[in-house]
Amino acid sequence: MSDAVSIDDLVAWIRAFRDAVHRHKDELTRLDSEIGDADHGSNMARGLDAVVAALNPAPASASELFKTVGMTLVSSVGGASGPLYGTLFLRMGPALASDEVDAETLGAALRAGVDGVIARGKAELGDKTMIDALSPALDAWDAAASEGFAAAARAAAEAAARGRDATEPLVARKGRASYLGERSAGHLDPGATSATLLLEALRDTLAGTA
Repeated sequence: MSDAVSIDDLVAWIRAFRDAVHRHKDELTRLDSEIGDADHGSNMARGLDAVVAALNPAPASASELFKTVGMTLVSSVGGASGPLYGTLFLRMGPALASDEVDAETLGAALRAGVDGVIARGKAELGDKTMIDALSPALDAWDAAASEGFAAAARAAAEAAARGRDATEPLVARKGRASYLGERSAGHLDPGATSATLLLEALRDTLAGTA
């Protein structure tokens, strides 16, 4: 991996995320059936299929790429996932105005995206949402960014997985799961699970194994 990622690398990441969601679609739906609407897997798979179709041909810049991804997710994914994931990518775009995207720049873009998700969903760490995977992943990325893309992405994916696993005993404080109160404990959060797939897809893409 060079010191900068290309548009092709970023498109490959989105494709890898789509493929991962399809592989885990039944798992995501099962998790969502336990504390949500039982549609997270199918909604995300459908939306990411639409995203991949919209990226052919690939946009000319990283900012246009993520604008396309975000707008497509907002328009094609039902429930809360479309607006939240759409906001993530829409906020990433402006942070990638340069064609030279290094590890620090991509980390800053990810943080801008997650800050947008937090502002939109009003969720905090510990609320049993996708933020429980994304927030620690960002901190891990920043800590390892000076070592390059592969190290940063690997650290972020590992932190996201730990954050996902930590949602199991939590009582949900946001979203549909919060309606269950104490009964939401004992289940992994589906949003944190799909967010971990996003970071794992980035890790595998940057390592050349996606």
